[in-house]
Amino acid sequence: MNYKNVVIAVDGSKASEKAFNKSVGIAKTNDAKLIIAHIVDTRTFATAEAYDKSLSERAEKYARDLLSEYVENAKEAGVKEVELVLKYGSPKVAISKEVAPEYDADLIIIGATGLNAVERFLIGSVSESVARYAKCDVLIVR
Repeated sequence: MNYKNVVIAVDGSKASEKAFNKSVGIAKTNDAKLIIAHIVDTRTFATAEAYDKSLSERAEKYARDLLSEYVENAKEAGVKEVELVLKYGSPKVAISKEVAPEYDADLIIIGATGLNAVERFLIGSVSESVARYAKCDVLIVR
């Protein structure tokens, strides 16, 4: 299988970092476009934002800084085509049902565990949901 469009979902966690490193290798080996995606999970701060209006601004700044760093690292590692994606909503839905189809992804790479341990405990992990609903190959990195 030769991959042409690889989506890597990042959130700043250690697992996400490992997945990113794996995605760089796969993108270089396949001469593929690397689409680095971060989904700002609006549900995690929607209630708290009633008390602190700056939460969404800080979440967006964190996301933009994170994505810029990943793009720079991918280019320095030799990935020729890199694109970043910043969306808002549920990572479970956005990665597999919005980002992957929009960029015609043939592979999604995601870390086994992310930053949101409470959600994982209560309603299942993002990686599990992406693997279940994606229409392309999914690589979950431990």
